[in-house]
Amino acid sequence: MSLKIPLNNDWTYNDDFDSLPSGKMVRIPHTVAETPFNYFDESIYQKISGYRKEFEFPKDAEGKRVFIVFEGVAHKADVFINGKEAVSHGCGYTAFEADITDLLKKDALNEVKVRVDSNETLNIPPFGFVIDYMTYGGIYREVHLEIRPDNYIKDVFSRGTASGKLELDVTFAKKEESYDISLTKKDSEEKVFSAEGIESTHFAGKVEGIRKWDLDSPELYELTVTSKDDSFTTAIGFRDSEFRSDGYYLNGKMVRIRGLNRHQSYPYVGYAMPSSIQKYDADILKNELGVNAVRTSHYPQSRHFVDRCDEIGLLVFTEIPGWQHIGDEPWKEQVVKNVEEMVMQYRNHPSIILWGVRINESVDDDELYKKTNSLARSLDPTRPTGGVRYLKKSSFLEDVYTYNDFSHDGKTPGVEPKRKIVTDPEAPYLVTEYNGHMFPTKAFDCEEHRLEHALRHANVLDAVAGFDDIAGSFGWCFFDYNTHQDFGSGDRICYHGVTDMFRNSKQAAYVYSACGDIKEPFLEVSSSFDIGEHPAGNRGKTYIYTNCDSVKMYKNDLFIKEYTHADSEYKNLKNAPIFIDDYIGDQMKKNEGFSERQNKIVKEAMNYIAVYGMNNIPVKIKMKLAEAMALYHMKFEDAYLLFGKYIGNWGGTTLKFVFEGYKDGKLVKTINKTVFHKLHIEAICSSDVLRESDTYDVAAVRLFIKDEYGNIQPFFMDSLPMSIEGAGEIIGPKSARINGGMGGTYIRTTGKGKITLKISCPEGFEGIFEENETVLEFEVR
Repeated sequence: MSLKIPLNNDWTYNDDFDSLPSGKMVRIPHTVAETPFNYFDESIYQKISGYRKEFEFPKDAEGKRVFIVFEGVAHKADVFINGKEAVSHGCGYTAFEADITDLLKKDALNEVKVRVDSNETLNIPPFGFVIDYMTYGGIYREVHLEIRPDNYIKDVFSRGTASGKLELDVTFAKKEESYDISLTKKDSEEKVFSAEGIESTHFAGKVEGIRKWDLDSPELYELTVTSKDDSFTTAIGFRDSEFRSDGYYLNGKMVRIRGLNRHQSYPYVGYAMPSSIQKYDADILKNELGVNAVRTSHYPQSRHFVDRCDEIGLLVFTEIPGWQHIGDEPWKEQVVKNVEEMVMQYRNHPSIILWGVRINESVDDDELYKKTNSLARSLDPTRPTGGVRYLKKSSFLEDVYTYNDFSHDGKTPGVEPKRKIVTDPEAPYLVTEYNGHMFPTKAFDCEEHRLEHALRHANVLDAVAGFDDIAGSFGWCFFDYNTHQDFGSGDRICYHGVTDMFRNSKQAAYVYSACGDIKEPFLEVSSSFDIGEHPAGNRGKTYIYTNCDSVKMYKNDLFIKEYTHADSEYKNLKNAPIFIDDYIGDQMKKNEGFSERQNKIVKEAMNYIAVYGMNNIPVKIKMKLAEAMALYHMKFEDAYLLFGKYIGNWGGTTLKFVFEGYKDGKLVKTINKTVFHKLHIEAICSSDVLRESDTYDVAAVRLFIKDEYGNIQPFFMDSLPMSIEGAGEIIGPKSARINGGMGGTYIRTTGKGKITLKISCPEGFEGIFEENETVLEFEVR
């Protein structure tokens, strides 16, 4: 039977391949350059570096074949075993392997050396012109040896339908053999199907009582194919996935795709993160942001990430590497090879619903894209192809017309109608990017800018939901990312994300959390209610983001209004933002003796002026003011005093707003907005139990500066000194960067035991923070 041996520890690394065997000891995943948070360029990782490791001839390998498997090396890898070249690979985003049996020594140490070229001058995708993301470098995904019998099972392509139909194609290394099938529930020994003595390489059968793979119940099974000498195990989900002209259907039910685009990069280490952190991204997308889909822009991503999408029910659109540019013939040959590797390596994942077989935002190239479409369909007839484009009415060779719609500018409609984009009105249609560069937003931008960012995302989501012929959309993008000088802000960060680089939610993320399918009650308010944050002291527009049934608003403990989603100006999007249009309620009726009519017209005018100010008052509001003066003999001085008393609260008690969220009539969430007196550090960790197994583990530590009421302080900009003890080390600087009241750090294991991380408040803040030090404990097993 095949045996897997991890090969991730005790590598020697050198920035110069020719300087091996000297160098420093590293573990895989590894990046060729730890980077600053910002203000760096691509020269930091462009080099021809080297990795070297010694290993013994595996004791179980006698009479068998030995392969070395690399899951991802950026970007060109030349692998040498005992000085002889074993394989060369020209894609930084797919796995590759080499049969090294005949190159090994049985009675001495064996040496593997890898020449890693991470220069952006390589003649392979995505290189050749400008690229809107850093490409990094290194052996950034895991490495292992595999011991296989001579006639090993090379591949099993499995697929299951919602009705329980099971099909698989088995490929042997040398000759066909009979084999057995066993199907069990994943993480269980409960067998649900078996078949023995199958002679044909193609099998079709029916599994009774199967549970479907779905968004809410992503049931997974473990399929094992066993021959005389080998076995092959893969996860499988039983589902029907189909794009139609009117949308996307999962198991016969229409699902509006609501997703985000994801890069695979992280602060300081680029692409190099282990399994747990890859999976954590999927968890954030599904459980915090509430999306139901992700696009792996602009390349295939870690199998661990896609594994987690399988496990939690997150739809995946994955695509070949590339960004706009199409190169020469050798470059195009690599494109076709990338399609083959992508489909072959990922086609057993039930979460994947669409293959991207066109270079992102490239021009039409029918000769090339006929090849990529044909190849993808031949390798996987069960999934459609797409090709992300910025062109309307372009040459349509794929099954789904996938288009980046950046038409929305805050005032124009959220998206353009399908009929203006596609060549074939019956073609399935999917919006694959929107917003992004149209309105970059930092976590520390002014409140009005952060709100506009959120509303633009809401506008697009609402518009897509209003069309009955758009399958859905993927927003640009999940998180901020480092980029080249041609893009991004002056610090070379693209602030296009709905979260920051540490995956902390900006205000735009609240739109997704509210309208998504997260289970926990969600309630946020767009404003801190500090009038100095707005021009002329106006309150500005304020919105409620919530998945609650209703939200009661109180001002200084007085009830003002109860808001429901029927109050939202958005009519298509579930749980859309709700505009706060009343800061007064019935207070003037009670305190000033106003009649119903007088209270109504004065309140409407004052609420308008509170938001928009005195300039350019519309005729409708002027008429109400005139009515108040004529019928109720009110003067400007009266209005001024009322405004100060009920809106401005100048000179009064400390202004306090309370929002209570209700579900099924029960209070489930409360937000307090008032003057703060103390700050504190809040930490969210991906896990406090880490595991040293095939390689090191990492904990993501997301940090927030909040007041005593739990409100993030968006203008807190400082660094938090850190120290660490025990079986771990800090990745990156020894102080946690905080921008816009949010930031983070990463802890990497160095062995088994305990880790203590101490995070201190900045110097000079010792009396302002409730605690001067926050202590986090981790256990490494």
